[in-house]
Amino acid sequence: MDRWQAMRIFAKVAETASFAETARVMHMSAPAVTRAVAALEETIGARLFVRTTRSVKLTEAGGRYYEDCRRILTDILEAEAAAAGSYATPSGTLAVTASVLFGHMHVLPIVTDYLDAYPTMAARTLFVDRQVNIVEEGVDVAVRIGHLSDSGFTAARVGSVRRVVCGSPAYFERRGVPQTPQDLRGHRVAMSTGAWASTEWRFARDQRVLVHPAMMSNTNEAGIAAALAGWGVTRVLHYQIGSALLEGRLKIVLAEYEEEPLPIHVVYPEGRHAPAKVRTFVDLAVARLRANRLLN
Repeated sequence: MDRWQAMRIFAKVAETASFAETARVMHMSAPAVTRAVAALEETIGARLFVRTTRSVKLTEAGGRYYEDCRRILTDILEAEAAAAGSYATPSGTLAVTASVLFGHMHVLPIVTDYLDAYPTMAARTLFVDRQVNIVEEGVDVAVRIGHLSDSGFTAARVGSVRRVVCGSPAYFERRGVPQTPQDLRGHRVAMSTGAWASTEWRFARDQRVLVHPAMMSNTNEAGIAAALAGWGVTRVLHYQIGSALLEGRLKIVLAEYEEEPLPIHVVYPEGRHAPAKVRTFVDLAVARLRANRLLN
């Protein structure tokens, strides 16, 4: 078996954590997969996997080798795609991830317009309120809110969002407008238990307030609905209430105490070697998000 094919088999085992699943996906027998990995380990002179009856995990050496294999295999696929012309033409399935509400509000319309522009393409969206591992979960492009770790991925900044305290005009007329963060102790608070949730609300000028929410929910939408109904105040990212702000149904308070805005980035791993499906989507997403006045 040639080295390239053995590397493909090894990489697939690393991704699926299963010899049997690799055999099924690659239309091979399980013994053939096992022999290919064993031969590779013998050639390299290092153990690539730790095998038990229940799991298959990369060793430290295997993890390093997997990253090198991914790069080499990607280079080979790009060379083949360039020769065939598909590097210049979007093809296949594009996988995009974002947080749930941001994905529904701002990313999904870009995805559908992209599919209209490239009707031979397909797309898969993963809208979840957690940090997605782009490599392990097979994602091509991620739209991320917050400061990025040094991942080595390519990132284009497209805007920013503010974390704001808001309520309805009717609520503030009835209960008064808080003038400082400390005034929140006298207000009813609805908050989410999701990302960034904490009962210690931090503000600029190193101010902190321990709030005692009268209502907790697993979604930001519930807190926003309570605020819209005039029940109390909530704290969310400002894009989540954009239409309600424009329509005057919600009002932001304590704006002068807000922390620095959180950046929004479009992130993808391949950089200048990205295939056409990624490059064309990133170009569209960056242009559309930068033009969005709620985010800039």
